[in-house]
Amino acid sequence: MDFQAVYSGLQEFLERGGPVLVVIMITTFIMWAFMLERFAYFFFAQKGDADRALREWAARADKQSWYAHAIRDQLISEVKASADQNVELIKTLVAVAPLFGLLGTVTGMVSVFDVMSISGSSDAQAMSAGVSRATIPTMAGMVASLSGLILANYIERMAKRRTAVLASDLEIEEG
Repeated sequence: MDFQAVYSGLQEFLERGGPVLVVIMITTFIMWAFMLERFAYFFFAQKGDADRALREWAARADKQSWYAHAIRDQLISEVKASADQNVELIKTLVAVAPLFGLLGTVTGMVSVFDVMSISGSSDAQAMSAGVSRATIPTMAGMVASLSGLILANYIERMAKRRTAVLASDLEIEEG
């Protein structure tokens, strides 16, 4: 694989899309970094958190009183907070990506109108750079958002499911 060709192709793509495309790229990298962190947590650390809560609950002699119920709720809440960490941030980045794409559309169209006002005509070749700056960020924002939306929903469902499993595993003894 020729990394020089990949780098120059990426650089050309970013130049065609304008400065907003760089912001979309950074937003997408941050969003994916948080999603990968969540997957790493669920595959490597979440079981340890759930096991710790189960051990702490199993070590309790009292599992009937109001205080025991409060401790159980606290254990579930702690695991849920760990599972839900950064999910809202990911969902926010998913929502922001198409807005940045829209910003790119507006700045690209302003560029088209600048060319039209300077040249005094609607020369398609002169306007092509502006049209490119208008369409590429829109497409990039939508692609980033769709990829993030699918995985953000999956992560959210996984967090809810694993918290529900823990809640059912922490049995309450009836007195």
